[in-house]
Amino acid sequence: MEKKKILYISQEITPYLPESEMSGIARYLPQGVQERGREIRTFMPRYGCVNERRNQLHEVIRLSGMNLVINDTDHPLIIKVASIQAARMQVYFIDNEDYFQRKFVLNDDAGKEFADNDERAVFFARGVLETVIKLRWAPDIIHCHGWLSSLVPLYIKKYYYNNPLFKESKVVYSVYDDDFKTPLNPDFSEKLLLEGITKEDVDIIKDPNYVNVSKLGIHYSDAVIKGTENINADVESYIKSSNKEFLDYQPKETYIDAYNEFYDKVC
Repeated sequence: MEKKKILYISQEITPYLPESEMSGIARYLPQGVQERGREIRTFMPRYGCVNERRNQLHEVIRLSGMNLVINDTDHPLIIKVASIQAARMQVYFIDNEDYFQRKFVLNDDAGKEFADNDERAVFFARGVLETVIKLRWAPDIIHCHGWLSSLVPLYIKKYYYNNPLFKESKVVYSVYDDDFKTPLNPDFSEKLLLEGITKEDVDIIKDPNYVNVSKLGIHYSDAVIKGTENINADVESYIKSSNKEFLDYQPKETYIDAYNEFYDKVC
């Protein structure tokens, strides 16, 4: 029987960023699932605060070199990779000078959210999926962690739906306590209008606040996981009303096996 393939797309992964519930899950879940016989690929953004030398990142020339057009501007896509030796696991990094060279993650040193976080989410989601296409690797499950990955379900269902690599893919979206306070740019939904994506498809983010961005991710997913014990109350209500396949919060001791079994239900 062929191994199931799981693609992990995370806003943060330890040890490249400080440990949080999300970064810890995104680090240890792929390892645990791989040890249980799955094949995995893992992606995160290459924020400027990720130390390239210490973590031994290097560019993957054969995967780099593509340009992604966002808001009528070309942005070069650079792919880097690092290995977590203890886990026998590689992490791919999505990099771009315009979006990911600054020394902070989603907020500046004063705690203010970056004004282009909307475009960074677009670049990250499309950058991952275009790289997976270059790898010619067809995931059975695409597991998204954090709001920065919230556009992946939309792209899979509306833009890449005809691509044979993604035709059978199921999308799982994990929701965390990662609220942002300032809504994204008011023209965010306009930036998503690629072939196959209509204004109606993204109507939910006409007001692009955290709740609506999360709803978009949930709406186009096949299944949802509550990644932290406490999440935004409006988002939690939406999950319950969505009738999606759902896995409730799992503590540290049980989450790897629980998620692994959940993948089989989703597939």
